[in-house]
Amino acid sequence: MPAMYRRCLVAVCVSALLVANDAFQPPTSPGGVFSACRGRLSPISPLQRRAPLVAPPRPAGMGPRMSSDPAGEKYVEKAKPVLDMVNYPADMKRLSMEQLKQLAYELRWEVIESVSKTGGHLSSSLGVTELTVALHYVFNAPEDKIVWDVAHQAYPHKMLTGRRDRFDTLRQWGGLSGFTKRKESEYDCFGAGHSSTSISAALGMSVGKSLLGKSVNNCVAVIGDGAITGGMAYEAMNCAGYLKQRLIVILNENGQVSLPTGTPSAAGIIPAGALSGSTSQLLSSRQFMDARSVAKSIANLLPSDLQKIASKVDEFGRGFLSGDEGAVLFEELGLYYVGPIDGHDMENLVPILQNLRDSDNQKPVLLHVKTEKGYGYPPALKAPDRMHGVGQFDIPTGVQKKAKGGPPTYTKIFADTLSELASKDPAVVAITAAMPGGTGLDVFGKRFPKRTFDVGIAEQHAVTFAAGMAVEGLKPFCAIYSTFLQRGYDQVVHDCVIQSLPVRFMIDRAGLVGNDGPTHHGCHDLAYLGTLPNIVIMAPADEIEMMRMIKTSYEIEDKPSAVRYARGSGYGAEGLNKLFGYTLDKMPTPAEVSSLPIGVGRIIRKAAPDAKHKVAILSIGNRLAEACRAARMLQREAPEIGVTVADARFMKPLDEDLISSLAEEHEVLITIEEGSIGGFGDHVNHYLTNSGKMDSGKCRLRMMVVPDMFIEAGGQGQQYEFAGLQAKHIAAQVLKALGRNREALGLLSSHDLVGAGKPTVA
Repeated sequence: MPAMYRRCLVAVCVSALLVANDAFQPPTSPGGVFSACRGRLSPISPLQRRAPLVAPPRPAGMGPRMSSDPAGEKYVEKAKPVLDMVNYPADMKRLSMEQLKQLAYELRWEVIESVSKTGGHLSSSLGVTELTVALHYVFNAPEDKIVWDVAHQAYPHKMLTGRRDRFDTLRQWGGLSGFTKRKESEYDCFGAGHSSTSISAALGMSVGKSLLGKSVNNCVAVIGDGAITGGMAYEAMNCAGYLKQRLIVILNENGQVSLPTGTPSAAGIIPAGALSGSTSQLLSSRQFMDARSVAKSIANLLPSDLQKIASKVDEFGRGFLSGDEGAVLFEELGLYYVGPIDGHDMENLVPILQNLRDSDNQKPVLLHVKTEKGYGYPPALKAPDRMHGVGQFDIPTGVQKKAKGGPPTYTKIFADTLSELASKDPAVVAITAAMPGGTGLDVFGKRFPKRTFDVGIAEQHAVTFAAGMAVEGLKPFCAIYSTFLQRGYDQVVHDCVIQSLPVRFMIDRAGLVGNDGPTHHGCHDLAYLGTLPNIVIMAPADEIEMMRMIKTSYEIEDKPSAVRYARGSGYGAEGLNKLFGYTLDKMPTPAEVSSLPIGVGRIIRKAAPDAKHKVAILSIGNRLAEACRAARMLQREAPEIGVTVADARFMKPLDEDLISSLAEEHEVLITIEEGSIGGFGDHVNHYLTNSGKMDSGKCRLRMMVVPDMFIEAGGQGQQYEFAGLQAKHIAAQVLKALGRNREALGLLSSHDLVGAGKPTVA
């Protein structure tokens, strides 16, 4: 290389670094250790774990107090003078830095107070309170777009955007959604509930602003270190870098990737996808960004070999200044990396966000922010899942109000049954996508950590990963919520069903799920799985059936299988005896039940042989109890109607003999399911029509499904009432099918309408 070029290169790079250094001169502290956060830049390795953040002291005389002694004084709500002045983000613009800090403090406690009464996602909102205040102070929403990934952390955002006075309705029937929702507020620019979507959405908005020629283009995606484990986030970052499109991505790292974090698994207890790094404000200063841009522009005029050297010098300069190693991945994707920074330091957050807002740089930027989930509320910081999702709770202690004891949940039954199978067969393994607690695999993981695999928020990977295990002769159980399995549908089809690999899908939260609302309902799995050949699909009506179906799935070796089950609890021995005619002294254990013959349903009760009219109710899944109640209701209201109740058990394969006999022996056949149009009822209709069983016209078929709409948040009972899937609705459907419309209306009108009275918290 010519000496002249070398001297030119060194001069350019040194000048750039000097300009950057002059732009920000942090004072040194004793021992020579300094940090860009509050004037000190630490040379400590970015791979070292940061000490837990400590909440700042409460300003004297301001905000609420919390008793540390459960037997001490009661929690007292205090006035919130700064928060009371803020109804919308515009009200924040003239606040001083001290007022912004006070606003964040008061906002945090407003969230705690509100969620203690309604339940909801608590700790994620507490962790982003300062970040939320800073974002709305710096940016001009709703014109500037702020997209919250998942959006369970958006409670402070909602309170600052005109919805504080409605927080007593949070996640309740007719109330505020627990996630961002476009039709709820213009400040919710993009709805959420599932993960890893924010960067794609914000990038699309940014491109839209550019193509429409808008003079201001500020689009911000806020994504957590859990959501960024989803592949869609990396696809979006790769596209943003390729397009060189202006975009701000804020990575909120709180170390809570899976719920609960710390579940024993094959990888230990470290959550999948956890990130690490060091803190640096210097890289975010406008002067430094401009200096680097100039250095790169000049470098582009040099011969190619000098460009490579200039790039290395630039990387060295950044590494020297920040100790930054976490930037490599994001910069390889084309994003300019800034951080990490303390996400609870308002004095640091605001100027950094202002720098990013005001920069003329059009390259996408990733700001890495470190926060503490549950920050500022000691009970949340002590909880293993940091009180991620809570019911009503006592503020001084954080103790949640427990429901009355009862039978175990279907989730617990799954965990216990799978553990029993695994105790006898070392080939049994379990996979989940960042939900070990929600799926019951935290229980399984404690007994079999080496056979528990939490892959992070990566459902596509989870499905194909399980398929690969099946290739080697393992018996994988892939436990994923119904709503989240939608994200891995192509892998179910391509990697499992087509290849006849015996992956066992345990589909939790099937049907309507309550307060999380339409983004979390599991109404579509029967429809989207039912279109596939070569798969066994089962749905238990009670806890004994649940255990038997898990064992049936375990025994299927030549194709995939699925067991879909509802959110909630079973009935217990006494309830099963009353509802379904069991004769139990006590509940059997998983070891005491057997598997089922595939494709064989069961009759729960038969219509009286001498009944004037005979009708049949064919249920699949958790509506069987309501079908039995409807039969008893009809027996009281119209004793001349004989009612047969049957449990299909299987959607694939259908019990064609059972269905044929029901159609041939009854005037009316009602199918009922906790699923959408296109599911079980449509399969029954397809079989009966094509087989000619309906040609005589002797039997009238009616299908009861979740209505063709998205049902909003509320209690599960309210949602099923609204959906028309309770006992009275089934009985009324029978009466209408028999042409007795007046009686059907009378039966329905004798009960309260949905939503009457104060909504319950599920």
